[in-house]
Amino acid sequence: MSALTVLGAAAMAGCGSNASSADRAGGHALTVGLTYVPNIQFAPFYVAESLGYYKDVGLKVNLHHHSFTDAEFGALAAGQEDVVFAGGDEMLQARSQSVPVVDVATLYNRYPVTVMVRADSPVKAAADLKGHTIGTPGPYGETYFALLALLQSAGLSTSDVRVQNIGFTQQAALTGNKVDAVTGYLNNDAVEFAQAGTAVRTIQPTGAATTLPLVAAGLGASQKTAESRQADLKSFIGATLKAVQYTVDHPEEAVDLSKKFVPGLDDPKKRSDALAVLKATVPLLQSSGTQPGYNDPAAWKQMEEFMRSHDLLSKPVTVDQAFSNSLLP
Repeated sequence: MSALTVLGAAAMAGCGSNASSADRAGGHALTVGLTYVPNIQFAPFYVAESLGYYKDVGLKVNLHHHSFTDAEFGALAAGQEDVVFAGGDEMLQARSQSVPVVDVATLYNRYPVTVMVRADSPVKAAADLKGHTIGTPGPYGETYFALLALLQSAGLSTSDVRVQNIGFTQQAALTGNKVDAVTGYLNNDAVEFAQAGTAVRTIQPTGAATTLPLVAAGLGASQKTAESRQADLKSFIGATLKAVQYTVDHPEEAVDLSKKFVPGLDDPKKRSDALAVLKATVPLLQSSGTQPGYNDPAAWKQMEEFMRSHDLLSKPVTVDQAFSNSLLP
């Protein structure tokens, strides 16, 4: 039985004698894992907390930022977090490593990572990357998955280029001519290049593919939370999606609402920089015409095939157990 069926059945049973006390009562705490330091990219969560969206649905939400030494899914696997904000591809890989995570809502409707070159670079298309040096933080995560997918779109592999692990030094590596291209985030690295006055160009997939075969960031619930706390989780998703729409519609207000979560935003320069990042994040959050939060089964299947073909999955994964739409409001 797929996760879709299991979660749907659990939701229908929510009012019966088998429903957990947490599910019936609601109002319990949920701990949500956000990567690393507080950042304006997490504005929807800050907005939801600041405007009382979580409180309005009877939830006490603890936003927990991981440290740089924490494993992304470590707290979720240990039962210390109920939900984590992560890429769908990262969740699928974690699931292949026996982490019981289920993607219950997609928040980014466009994949946030791309390959960037200087504006005067002879590299115009993915196929032009052949023989060039590409800097990436390391052979892991979204920045690496995006590189593999972009190369594949042009019929290339890592053996056709020189991959250099540069950590999170994309700006210095590219402007210092240490690499010919870098992988980075549209709503982070691309913005920092622009703020530094460095003109860059993003490289798009070629061939039949117009987008990368990867599912972008969403809400990953632990299997335990997804199965035993239906009402709380559905309320949390609804409140978060409401905050996503507020952030899309009111980015300046969202920055102001984030001040008590992100240090330094009272400084005009840091506020301006944060607003630039958030405005670059808005296109990623904007609905693509489907139901907000919807996980596309075809996209998940395509991603599983891609990741399996690149040996990115530790063991086989039943893809329809890795995501669910049954808890969307």
